Amino acid sequence: MSYGWNDVQRIAEELYEAHPDTDPYSVGFVKLQQMIQQLPDFDDTSGRVGEKVLEAVQTLWAAEID
Repeated sequence: MSYGWNDVQRIAEELYEAHPDTDPYSVGFVKLQQMIQQLPDFDDTSGRVGEKVLEAVQTLWAAEID
């Protein structure tokens, strides 16, 4: 099932699974957006992306590591 920009928790979980050894805060927003767009089943046309969404993803991704 596909998911989009509004599914920040799912995005964070998928990023953690795809990049378990990456510090979320070491990834710039441009790179983070690219990483998200490359996730399996991600629908880039669903929802809107902006700085607040990317910050939320970073925070939730960091929480997945802890």
